Amino acid sequence: MQCLLFPGQGVQRKGMGAELFSRHPEATALADDVLGYSIEELCVRDPGRRLRDTRYAQPAVFFVNALLGVERLAERRYDYFAGHSLGEYNALVAAGVLDLVDGLRLVERRAELMSAITGGGMSAVQGVPAAFVRRALAETGLSNVFVANLNADTQTTIAGDRAELAVAGKAIAALPGARVVPINVSGPFHTPLMAPAEAEFRAALAGFTFGPAVTPVVSSVTGEPFDGPDLLARQLSAPVEWVRAVTTLRAAGVTEFDEVNGQTLTSLVNKVH
Repeated sequence: MQCLLFPGQGVQRKGMGAELFSRHPEATALADDVLGYSIEELCVRDPGRRLRDTRYAQPAVFFVNALLGVERLAERRYDYFAGHSLGEYNALVAAGVLDLVDGLRLVERRAELMSAITGGGMSAVQGVPAAFVRRALAETGLSNVFVANLNADTQTTIAGDRAELAVAGKAIAALPGARVVPINVSGPFHTPLMAPAEAEFRAALAGFTFGPAVTPVVSSVTGEPFDGPDLLARQLSAPVEWVRAVTTLRAAGVTEFDEVNGQTLTSLVNKVH
């Protein structure tokens, strides 16, 4: 069985999707209308380095993922879809749960709300299991740093208050084999500190219609099949359970993973055992 994967924020880059927009003029025009600016200009030229800003990066990644997904689905059939954080919206569009325009509108609102939570940060932790990271965080006694992404057996992300995050990073870096790398984001994404954004986004979700999935989507919030839009609200303050999602997909019989917009998730899948 085969699964198509959609990456999230972090894969954005200048020139992304340059070859796609002329092949999908109607969808590109719709995106421009929704966003109020040229999505092609944003992705191809990155004026003012806006792709570093969550408010612009998330719609850009979502839309390029979506166009690549359309082209991939025209070539082959998949048994499952999954996406990492933001990429879950692409999985839902591919599965017929959301249409492209509604997905883009939701992503735009999500990006606005997430970017409004400031004063935090995130760091990638490599080389040690998540259990070691959790133990180190517990031993520091810090109350505003959390495990935010469980990406692979020995690759996690921590997030939280910026000052406490620096202290936690030093403690974790002292573990044998551990490497801690700050991530260039302004917010403590996928932690309880995002609760105000979660509440506002839950209200926004109420205005959209979600259909049944034509193809199953495994959620990165729970690692289980997507079971309703409330998961998308919870996603803002809950850790990304990517290891659990991959484990669920394999248990369902998936043996081949394909990916749009790079190989970020494929690399993580290969590190889940």
